[in-house]
Order: sequence, then C-alpha cells, then structure tokens
Amino acid sequence: MSHDQTPASRSENAAAHPPPAWIETIDVGEASGKLAETYDRLGARDSIAHIVGVHSLHPAAMEGHVQLYRAIMFGASPLTRVERESIAVVVSAINDCFY
Repeated sequence: MSHDQTPASRSENAAAHPPPAWIETIDVGEASGKLAETYDRLGARDSIAHIVGVHSLHPAAMEGHVQLYRAIMFGASPLTRVERESIAVVVSAINDCFY
C-alpha cells in the first residue's frame, strides 16, 4: 500500500476489486457421466484450464463456452490470431486475472 492512501481510498479500492469468487469444480479424474463424456470430447486427459473447469457442474455450459471460445479465437475474423490473443492478455491484465 502506498503511503498516500487513506483508509477510505483503500476501502474504495477493495470494493472496486473484490477477491475472486470461489467456484466448486469437479476435476477430470473425478468426473463421471455427462461431465466425463464432455471432458473426453474436449480432449482433457489429466486437467483442464480453470476458465473451462468452472463449468464442470454444468457440462452443457462447458461445451457452449468452448464452442464460443473456438469461434472467437479460431473462426473467420479480420483480426489475426496474435491480435486476438493480445486483446485477451490486455483484458485479463486489466481485470487482474491470472489467466
């Protein structure tokens, strides 16, 4: 914390940047049924990216997320793959996201 921050400004900063939510997930090795089938279709062997794994309680949402990601990152676009990844990196940095 900088010396010029007041308690009020620290509180405002905390409100603007709350800690990330904790989301229950099911790991690849613990999956069964529809989720195990979904992991198999996605090619998950030992683990899956956190951003996809957060959907593990709702496999249909997971599949939709992956379809959207693939369309945005690999579909036809005037942006190159590098430009798309660069945008994703900047947005993640702005959002204090480790992803």
